[in-house]
Amino acid sequence: MTPSDAAQAQEHPVSPVRIAVVQSAPRAGLHHRAANSERALDLAERAVRDGATLVVLPELASTGYSFRDRAEAYAHAEDVPGGETVRRWEDFARRHGVHLVGGLAEREGVRLFDTAVLVGPDGYVGRYRKAHLWNREKLWFTPGDEGFPVFETPIGRIGLLICWDIWFPEVPRLLAQQGADIICSVNNWVWTPPPIFDEAGRCMAAYLTMTAAHVNNVFIAAANRVGTDRDARFLGCSLIAGTNGWPIGGVAGSEEETVLTADVDLVSARSAPIWNPLNDLVRDRRTDLYDPMLGYRLGQAFPR
Repeated sequence: MTPSDAAQAQEHPVSPVRIAVVQSAPRAGLHHRAANSERALDLAERAVRDGATLVVLPELASTGYSFRDRAEAYAHAEDVPGGETVRRWEDFARRHGVHLVGGLAEREGVRLFDTAVLVGPDGYVGRYRKAHLWNREKLWFTPGDEGFPVFETPIGRIGLLICWDIWFPEVPRLLAQQGADIICSVNNWVWTPPPIFDEAGRCMAAYLTMTAAHVNNVFIAAANRVGTDRDARFLGCSLIAGTNGWPIGGVAGSEEETVLTADVDLVSARSAPIWNPLNDLVRDRRTDLYDPMLGYRLGQAFPR
């Protein structure tokens, strides 16, 4: 192979993926649930028509966010993977030959979880239960009990996180250390005390996402929601961050339902941590100093 042939081989995408993040506006209340699901899948359909092969929906995309009490949250919740919403997502993924990530309220016995689900062309792949609960979520959801899994798929290794998790740098770091090529972040980023946005129209959650992508050299596809849901207002600002942290294709606005897309070679994240001949993000970690503090033993270490 000549040097030019080698260069062309390196430039050829090994796992070309068109990522789409869906920014929708679901509403709580059982009478809204069918419309929530239809709207999310309508936007996902738009993404697929535009060539998307990995679609990310927001947190609690089928139920809305602002439950009045635990009884209402329980009424909205479903089995995973046996519930209606996951079955609809599986059907969508099979029909279109895509992978899809979305958030819903999960019921297991009497326990409730804020859960993200990954499905693909062959059906259900796996779930992640939100580890860090925000505000009144703590009154009905149980904190996640299954760690931070990374799922092997035909397009690459996919990790999941949910909303408030991005404020805890351990989460994307642990997913990256387990070899994630992309982190799909499903969110209901809510308005907090001002200032909410900077001059560029970006919220702090967008910058935290960009920072997590940069310091872990991993793609992050963050789907947030917009609108109001009873007493809560949401930020929008969905984005797809590249392995260098910068958004690919911009950051969504704070009010409109929309779809953002980006074309990437997903497994290119595996070489992204090598910055120069002397700095390799994975090897530069001083695990001798701080690994015992992380104390995470649920996943398999699988550096990219």
